[in-house]
Amino acid sequence: MELATEPSMYAPNIDSSGNYVDKVPPFSTIKHGLRCPCGSRKDKVYETPAVFASHIKTKHHQKWLAEVNTNKTNFFVENEHLKTTLHNQRIVIAQMEKEMQNQRTTIDYLTKQLVTHQSAVNNLLDFD
Repeated sequence: MELATEPSMYAPNIDSSGNYVDKVPPFSTIKHGLRCPCGSRKDKVYETPAVFASHIKTKHHQKWLAEVNTNKTNFFVENEHLKTTLHNQRIVIAQMEKEMQNQRTTIDYLTKQLVTHQSAVNNLLDFD
């Protein structure tokens, strides 16, 4: 069985002015290609730096980068909202895991009771 792998997700760099700028990352550290969140080609995986460098020059990608720079504040607010959501989901998952463990314990207990009860019934049927 082979391990499923995912391409890395591209994230633009931030320049000294705080703006997002494109920089082709070193592909030596990227093992399974690079996917761009700009949305021009959702399933496209860029395997080489040259192909990705030509992608970041496209109008669609440049428009996306401009929108990212325009909406920096919104991304910050969204990030804080997502942190809160993640925290709440971790709490819910922990509660569900605890409840599931309690249910497993109950099932184990009832299964033992059932086995004991069936043994007792069988012994009464064997009684002469």
